[in-house]
Amino acid sequence: MNSELYVLPLVVRIERATPPERTDALEAAAMAVLGLLDDPGEWAAELHAWQSTGKIRKVVRRARGAEWRRAVALPGRTVEHRTAEVRVHPPVPLDDWPRDLARLQVGGTELSDTVEPGPARPPILWANPGLAMSAGKAMAQAGHAAQLAWWASDEAERDAWRAGGLAVSVRTAASADDFASMVKAGLPVVRDAGFTEIEPGSCTFVADAPWLKGRVSG
Repeated sequence: MNSELYVLPLVVRIERATPPERTDALEAAAMAVLGLLDDPGEWAAELHAWQSTGKIRKVVRRARGAEWRRAVALPGRTVEHRTAEVRVHPPVPLDDWPRDLARLQVGGTELSDTVEPGPARPPILWANPGLAMSAGKAMAQAGHAAQLAWWASDEAERDAWRAGGLAVSVRTAASADDFASMVKAGLPVVRDAGFTEIEPGSCTFVADAPWLKGRVSG
């Protein structure tokens, strides 16, 4: 397998009458990615091929009703997190998605929070307040941040994270200065490849936890 040609599909359930809260969807996406990294099971070969060059591309699509039921029938795992349901599927070739995933829409993920998210607990994935991203884009970026944090954690740190259910908090940094300070603090930083929505090289998310500070160079 050539991992440069592979992508990780994530599907978020968005029913018209009951869309998820934006923060819940972002956190669910990150947790879905972490669960697959922690225990790839039968998809270990696909996961290894996808990760092997470090190009961890993810695409988020939306589904409702029968679309969601078809997605759930395909190999994958579903994370239910408060108001959100997100399904992660094993990596697939960029140009050869399963038909029932390929037909799903990328757009239409304009989610919002109707209530203020509760207190954040580490690890916290901080979004860049200076970038406007659709919920789908932000879900993929939060997944990237969680993955970089997982790679930067040692086995004892992963054990502790696992004991907490691989939970994460997703929040937007209070200011551009706060975000810039975290970027400089040696924390895992997502720099976008620029395939969609934002400029290449933009810093989209920082993963922050006590054990991650100073862990990453450059």
